Amino acid sequence: MRYTTRLTLVFGIIWALLLALSLTGVYFSLRAGLEAHVLNQLKEDAAGLAKLYNSGTTGKLPATGGTYIAVYDFSGNPVVMDRPEHRIPPEVLADADGQVPHVYRNSVFAAAYISTSVGILAVSQDLTFIDQLTEQIARTALVIFLLTLPLGWLLVRWGVGWASKPLTAASEAIAKRRGADLSPIPYEGPDDELGLIVSRFNGLLAELREARARERVFLAEVSHELRTPLTVLLGYLERLRRNPADKEALAAAERTARHLTRLVADLLALARGEAERTVNPHIVDLAELTRSVAQGFPGVRFEARSEPEVLGDPDRLMQLVRNLVANAVRAAGRPEGVRVTVGEDGGRAWVEVADDGPGIDPEILPNLFERFSRGPEGGTGLGLAIAKQITEAHEGRISVWSEPGRTVFRVELPGLEGEG
Repeated sequence: MRYTTRLTLVFGIIWALLLALSLTGVYFSLRAGLEAHVLNQLKEDAAGLAKLYNSGTTGKLPATGGTYIAVYDFSGNPVVMDRPEHRIPPEVLADADGQVPHVYRNSVFAAAYISTSVGILAVSQDLTFIDQLTEQIARTALVIFLLTLPLGWLLVRWGVGWASKPLTAASEAIAKRRGADLSPIPYEGPDDELGLIVSRFNGLLAELREARARERVFLAEVSHELRTPLTVLLGYLERLRRNPADKEALAAAERTARHLTRLVADLLALARGEAERTVNPHIVDLAELTRSVAQGFPGVRFEARSEPEVLGDPDRLMQLVRNLVANAVRAAGRPEGVRVTVGEDGGRAWVEVADDGPGIDPEILPNLFERFSRGPEGGTGLGLAIAKQITEAHEGRISVWSEPGRTVFRVELPGLEGEG
């Protein structure tokens, strides 16, 4: 069953129930109003007649709304009785007094009675006219209900169709599109809950389009990065095929193979880091870890201003520092142009890697930590992206400052003393 059909059915049932309750309320309200009017009129008539009887004067009887008048003795026996079927039981008349009229009613008649100097006076009225009138009203209400029910159903159906038109249009647009179509869903309705849902859905589609575009760029860049060293490697292998004793070609082939190994490792680390930002935490001596990385690049200067400890994954932190140092050595063109410093300020440990290279173009700086962002030193552009990812996985932050002749990368991590 379609949504609009279900909605029409629900609102149609609600409308029918409300109409039935309204007509029922009118019926019972009118009946209660008529009965209350009759009883009030009977009490007024009984009070007026009692006043006349008690005065002992003669004169014209006042006009009464009650049809019949009866007189009982003080024992409750009728003295004057026009309609025996309107007789009030003696036990009821026993509570009659001369102050205010009392009321008695059954399914046939209603009466008001009051004690006077000559006996108990009662004024009564048939109630059958109320039954006849309300029965006629009930038949009229039923006819109105049956006649207006189809009209109301049509109005509900039209209203639901008009109100759900934006939803219908959006659902039809979604049903017609293929899985590869990530264009926005058209919506021309109000800014209500449905509008918010469509807006959010279009936002998700936009994110998917951006992710797909980044994926295409990523694959294109990976293909380009792998194709170049593979071509070079094939060239050296061809030289070795012709001359197996060519040691220069063998050494170059080994360097190219190591470069490919690092490139594939960087790609794998980047993909794994985006899939899960988890670390295997240990207490790490950041100065000792950084010193061991710097020693892997002979000529790089190292300084430890303090011995901070952090809670982190030693393998990933080593990868972070190694990427920054390798990037700095490549920028400076020699290890001697790189300086690595470790320190601690305000409960946060930090590592700075500075080089005296040509600096980074200001236009590149905002996107420096994105995949395949290239500085003047070249490289794959993956090392800094991985460094940023590892830093964020350790709840730290990474920044860069650069000018011609000096570039500084700074990594800040929560120290053990700052936790807790």
